[in-house]
Amino acid sequence: MGLSDIFKKDQSPNDSSTDNGILGPTFLDGLTEHIQNPKDLHSHEWRRRLKFSNGHTNFKIKYFGELHENYKSLIIGTDFAPSLVFAVEVSTGQEILLFDGCKHGYNALFCDTYTEDQIKNRPATNYYIDEEGNDTFEIIISTYNGIDYDDEFASEVDEDGLIELVDGSKDKFSIVKRNGYDTLQIWAINKKGKTIDIISEELA
Repeated sequence: MGLSDIFKKDQSPNDSSTDNGILGPTFLDGLTEHIQNPKDLHSHEWRRRLKFSNGHTNFKIKYFGELHENYKSLIIGTDFAPSLVFAVEVSTGQEILLFDGCKHGYNALFCDTYTEDQIKNRPATNYYIDEEGNDTFEIIISTYNGIDYDDEFASEVDEDGLIELVDGSKDKFSIVKRNGYDTLQIWAINKKGKTIDIISEELA
């Protein structure tokens, strides 16, 4: 089975979709659509296609970071700070946050701390171009949510439903469970239908 089979676009109403009850990142609410007849969707996986409010699904990708030395399609962080990645809707130029390594994932919420300089001094000025020269893509996002937050952290949630994070701030436990995923995968699909693995992060 090829990687593209994971994103099969069969729209038959009788097929299953990625609607498996798993909630995805809160910052992508209203900005994705289900994928019909997904292949190998895990029970703890949230997978969607990025879709802008105007219905468009073509995006440029801009980022702070660098490309992996060996896996040259992958965007990774630098020695200075984790990556910061946006999708840019082609017709409007509006940006959608896809990943902030200083804020998203289990480790960023509960293990790793960053300075103000690391968080704020990450200009996303690099535009992603694949090896064939394409700069516009459909985007598929997948998060894995294998951490049992209720079992591990329920006793730490206060009466207001807030939990303290590693940086000392507090956030709603319901939000933390959605943005504290343990793995992130993002794929770009170019105009020829080729699927490219652009982000692969173990975050716990």
